[in-house]
Amino acid sequence: MKDLFPNLNPTVKGISLAFLATLGMANVYVFSKAALLEVNYYQFQFYWFGFALIYILPFLIITGTIKKIPGLSKASNITLVIIGVLELGAASLLFLAIQLADNPTTISFLSNLTPIFVTILGIRFLGERFNSVEAIGIILTIAGVILITYTRDTSIAEFFGKGSGWILVSSIFSSISIITAKSRIKDIHPGILTLNRVVFLFVFAVAAMIIRQESFAISGTATLNLAIGSLLGPFMTGLAQYSALKYIEASRTMIIQSTRSLFVLVGSLIYLSILPEMLQLIGGLVTIVGVIVMTWGKMKFKKKAGP
Repeated sequence: MKDLFPNLNPTVKGISLAFLATLGMANVYVFSKAALLEVNYYQFQFYWFGFALIYILPFLIITGTIKKIPGLSKASNITLVIIGVLELGAASLLFLAIQLADNPTTISFLSNLTPIFVTILGIRFLGERFNSVEAIGIILTIAGVILITYTRDTSIAEFFGKGSGWILVSSIFSSISIITAKSRIKDIHPGILTLNRVVFLFVFAVAAMIIRQESFAISGTATLNLAIGSLLGPFMTGLAQYSALKYIEASRTMIIQSTRSLFVLVGSLIYLSILPEMLQLIGGLVTIVGVIVMTWGKMKFKKKAGP
């Protein structure tokens, strides 16, 4: 596949792709919530990733990327399996959290925990170092999460029942997946990574539909929401997110993607007519500031350390 816009500065290209992924993911929260109001969890997974497969396969065939799959090394194939399993857990729990939550904006705010887990994993497995600015960012992000999830006398069952617990587990899976993908991004094309994720999730959805004997009949409105959301999510977001890692550091993509909650907020208000509570909104804004501070600290340290 030829590189798009070869004369464009790599950093500008990476930032543009990360922003495109951010806009796409913001719409995922809104359209998936709208669809989940009409279909059950298993129907949602089947159609969401079924549509994604319809979008991604022609794209990979037309661009010639599909021809690269047979030539992948054994190590790359093992990596794809690992990422597929991780994304199966991350995506399944994400949509479960969106279904259980009253407002998708709250779940979007809570997903800002992912950069914290990426930082911790980077220290543990990639030998990265930690600095005081990052620590401040982590503290701010955790404080924001506490504000979002705070209610008096909340039990563990209620914590997971409202989706908050599941997005926490989803963020852990997603963080490990990001670290794994970043380590092999030079060997595996972003389009193949996207296809791998979609195939794993679609196969799981098909198996669940058959085992549970779910109905394949859904309304026209739900079909439209699923078709649009899948185009913006598994296809566009997945491709743009993996592609951005080719041009810029994962830390820069985190700063950009942490702002998706603001777009989810606007989308939820316009499309679903719902807003988070004031405490949740304040907490969400604090998490965004926390991610920006933490990632800025990481980038500043790398700049001082030099190549």
